[in-house]
Amino acid sequence: MSRFKVLRANPRRTLTALATLLIAVGVTAASGATFTSHTANPSNTFTAGTLSMDNDKDGVAILSASNLKPGGPAETGEVVIENDGTLDGDFSLSRSDLDESDALNPIAGKLNLVVTDCGTDQNCSTTGDNSNVYGGTLAGMTAVIDLDNWAAGDTHKYEFAVDLDATADDDLQGKEATAEFSWDAA
Repeated sequence: MSRFKVLRANPRRTLTALATLLIAVGVTAASGATFTSHTANPSNTFTAGTLSMDNDKDGVAILSASNLKPGGPAETGEVVIENDGTLDGDFSLSRSDLDESDALNPIAGKLNLVVTDCGTDQNCSTTGDNSNVYGGTLAGMTAVIDLDNWAAGDTHKYEFAVDLDATADDDLQGKEATAEFSWDAA
């Protein structure tokens, strides 16, 4: 007797054989033998850089010129500014808070101011790589002065020289002006 005849003659055996066959197929399909792999790069760190500066005269005057006389020699003062951050930045200089002791006879318009970048050698007494960044009156310094882009660690020395113009008249005797110079980086 053939197998099919035996299975037809005994339905319980047929159901048991079919159930066994279905379970075997299900187990084989469920095992889904596949290859897998995994790799990771943990602890990635992201830190913002810094843009900061050091001013060797922070909080104090660069120069205080007293007893100026018309056409007399210039008084000078120096300041060192450093980009002590980790990022490059666009540096600038501005004058603010101009205050006159006599609003009717302002002296700032007769104070000749020259601001010199003393160059990479920071030697203000030579002219090798020095460059004037401003030349005019103290009153006329109203715009922000672009000092270019500085790399991290760049250091510049600036010389400020001021004299009283030869055309200053007697109305300016004893007059005084004060101003603030500010350094910015962006």
